[in-house]
Amino acid sequence: MQNTLGYKDSKQHIKNIQLLSPAGNLMKLKIALNYGADAVYGGVSHFSLRNRASKDFSYDDFKIGIDYAHNMSKKVYVTINGFPFNSQIEMLKNHIAKMRDLNPDAFIVAAPGVVRLAKSIAPNIPIHLSTQANVLNVLDASVYYDMGVKRIVAAREISLKDCEEIKKILPDLELEIFVHGSMCFAFSGRCLISALQHGRVPNRGSCANDCRFDYQYFVRNKENQDLIEFDPQEFYVKNPDNEVLMRLQEEEGIGTHIFNAKDLNLASHLHQILQSGVIDALKIEGRTKSTYYAGITARTYKMAINDFNNKISRPSLYQYELHTLKHRGFTDGYIIHRPFNRLDTQNHDSAISQGSYQVCAEVNESGEYCLCKHTIRKGDTLEIISPLAYYANVNFSIDTKAIFKKDSIESIDNDYSKEQYEGDNDLLESIKIDNHMLLSTQRNENGIIFCVDNRYYMKFFRIILQNGKELDSIHSGNTNLIVLPFKLPPLSFLRVKLQCE
Repeated sequence: MQNTLGYKDSKQHIKNIQLLSPAGNLMKLKIALNYGADAVYGGVSHFSLRNRASKDFSYDDFKIGIDYAHNMSKKVYVTINGFPFNSQIEMLKNHIAKMRDLNPDAFIVAAPGVVRLAKSIAPNIPIHLSTQANVLNVLDASVYYDMGVKRIVAAREISLKDCEEIKKILPDLELEIFVHGSMCFAFSGRCLISALQHGRVPNRGSCANDCRFDYQYFVRNKENQDLIEFDPQEFYVKNPDNEVLMRLQEEEGIGTHIFNAKDLNLASHLHQILQSGVIDALKIEGRTKSTYYAGITARTYKMAINDFNNKISRPSLYQYELHTLKHRGFTDGYIIHRPFNRLDTQNHDSAISQGSYQVCAEVNESGEYCLCKHTIRKGDTLEIISPLAYYANVNFSIDTKAIFKKDSIESIDNDYSKEQYEGDNDLLESIKIDNHMLLSTQRNENGIIFCVDNRYYMKFFRIILQNGKELDSIHSGNTNLIVLPFKLPPLSFLRVKLQCE
């Protein structure tokens, strides 16, 4: 549903807000940029605060990614936001010099000493201050601004009102906030649980995500010092002054994922955030998330930004798309409401929830082949998810009757007859806009593409592999490329809506 936005001041200048997406590897970088991100961030080595993601990037790959982005007139920011020990400083100097030579658009840095070091080694590279620096107020922001920091990635606990106050005092300082992704249950990620349990230090990029575990409750027997597991539904406290024994009743339905924070999701609040005029960049977390996550989050938030500029809002559509991703439940965090007003920031029941859709295949960069990611059978109907530039109309419905994989070929043929595709040249001929060949309805002996409420679907009549072999079904373990019935937009996804049990 579209809503006309009520602007407080119709003459207010609408700035070009930057959408910043995570790039855990070269493919995610390409997907994020193609799906709408104006810039991406990522890193090489353990100084980037994501050991696993940084291992997927070599210096050579990162250079390829920077060149790829620059060819699209987009930007790449390098994460050097770890906290080094003295023994690592020489190694850090070499790393900063190497990254400087790749010609990135900014360094994201957390430690004040590293800010100074980076400016001395790479004086022409702008510095963005990491959220790990915990900037919440104008005093701290002023200190870093005086050090030459161009942009501050505010702490996740900051409010929009505090951002407005910072901007009043420091109008030339750029402000960036997180709008989507995982959140640490500790204050701005300053957590030691992983370090204590596994020796893996979160603020040096190797968090083991211990906050996501399902914990058990124990008490110690005072007589023999044994640990005894107890039922959290029935435990007691005693007042030592009057010996009164009180039973503590845990809230019904609360599970034992006691540290597990929900994921941030501010898509429904973008109107208010952008209307403030003080935010320069919106950031999505998730360098270790999937390629589909990189695409859907970039596409959805870019759609919301475009809608704001067109003075409309479709929060139901944004949430529909974001809920197709695996998540831990969503919260709007603290940017709109203060922390003490929030009662929905934790998910005590599970560490991860299934999304509403299953990704079945990923289309490669040629657009001619796809790789199976989940079981596909002959006759399956899958939705095509592509960058917004490939759609003539992005007024996607969320009320369309769900189209499931087990829909029969006959049912599709009844609704979308063969003559529709053979007799209508307007449908058969793709329109080219801005050098993009738009999605269109098509049919041949291998499959059919049809459109329902501006969403495009593909049904496989035959499953043919690149090596020529034909199958009735294919599973995710099969790494042979599938020949698509029609050429699709590069880096598209094929997905299916999961049936509710």
